[in-house]
Amino acid sequence: MRRNNEHRIASLLDQFIKENNLEQGLAEYRVKKSWSELLGRNVSMATRSIYIKDRKLFVKLHSSVIRNELSLLKEDLMKKLNESAGSEVITDIILR
Repeated sequence: MRRNNEHRIASLLDQFIKENNLEQGLAEYRVKKSWSELLGRNVSMATRSIYIKDRKLFVKLHSSVIRNELSLLKEDLMKKLNESAGSEVITDIILR
């Protein structure tokens, strides 16, 4: 027996996210999650903390060597992180 008010779970979740203005927070979560996936285990282990403020990704690292290497790849990293989030979430990466 089919009901008239059947909806797909995905469409209901999308509707809930939009109604509660959670798109930006969800996109920021995707950026943080993809940091370790894109950069691998070594960079992930050297990362102390990662957070987003004013569309800037702040990353604190243990290693100055890794920080210097990542600073050379900054533009490419921003592009890949934004692609993984599905929108332009960050405009700059600050490495400390």
